[in-house]
Amino acid sequence: MSEHGGDADSPLDEDLRVPACERCPALVESRSRIVDGVGPTDADLLFVGEGPGANEDEEGEPFVGRSGDVLDDALRDAGLARADVRITNCVRCRPPDNRDPTTEELANCRGHLESEIDRLDPALIVTLGKVPSEHLLDRSVAITSESGEVVDARLAGDSRRVLLSVHPAATLYDRSQRDGFFETIARAAELSGAGSREGSGTDGQSRLGEF
Repeated sequence: MSEHGGDADSPLDEDLRVPACERCPALVESRSRIVDGVGPTDADLLFVGEGPGANEDEEGEPFVGRSGDVLDDALRDAGLARADVRITNCVRCRPPDNRDPTTEELANCRGHLESEIDRLDPALIVTLGKVPSEHLLDRSVAITSESGEVVDARLAGDSRRVLLSVHPAATLYDRSQRDGFFETIARAAELSGAGSREGSGTDGQSRLGEF
């Protein structure tokens, strides 16, 4: 088993990796690597962010650095560990200067995201921030006011539950959003049932708050 709870040698896990892609010239030039999703390939809970930043590009994993610390703290408060959930992004390569991915770049990477959603078939998808929320719902989203809402969206051929959330970085710039973010992640754990999975967490007891 890998450190993220999935079997690194399983065909499913291999299918979720993107070994090479040259579709977006600006991203190919900006990236040092392709950053694939991490976490169990049968996770009940899937988090979708915008794209890799500098830390993610360096380490090859979504949501590391300060934003990742906030997400990890919120997961822990909800009785989950990072190893319990799947974390991915709308685009898998770092945009230059951490700008938002363009519509074309999002479209170029959409097939990879749809394949990941299809293979995982998660009980709940959580969008972390405005860009992934608008990308998956295909509409404008006022993320600060809509955070915490659950909507249905047709993704990867099926109607799926999507929980909207602000980006964890928002809590670093505006401390007043921290409580709401933590409440949204707690709701995600409850709605997905991920926190009640047997053996959840590194010691099987994380859902009881024993860290």
